[in-house]
Amino acid sequence: MPSQKAQKIDLTAEHPCPCRRRGQLVPITLTEAFGCNRCQQIFVVEDNGHVIEQLSTTYPYKKAWRWTGYRWVPAHTRLGESYLPVALLIVLVLLIVWLPLALRSSAGPSIILWALLAVTLAVLPALMVWLAYRRS
Repeated sequence: MPSQKAQKIDLTAEHPCPCRRRGQLVPITLTEAFGCNRCQQIFVVEDNGHVIEQLSTTYPYKKAWRWTGYRWVPAHTRLGESYLPVALLIVLVLLIVWLPLALRSSAGPSIILWALLAVTLAVLPALMVWLAYRRS
């Protein structure tokens, strides 16, 4: 099995596109950049030649990849780039804060209101995660 260690990107070679499996990254002459012949994206070489970063992006965070010699792996997987930890945090807050409040309330209509509020606030992060992962 090939190693996962990042290799320096050869600026004269063609590489597969990290966005589209069928595209090829072709070096752009006189620059440290690549262009995909399929999806028309431009990638700039960063971090002393070890990382490519998508230049024109519609995502809130810049996407970057490292070359392992046979495939691209995501370069930056920070906590802030993932919606999953945020969604889990919101669900945990709901369980820790609102569940005891709802159970302490003894009135019938009040418990239904608390339950509806908790379900709504739990579904919103799940919807946010689903939409975020659907786009990538």
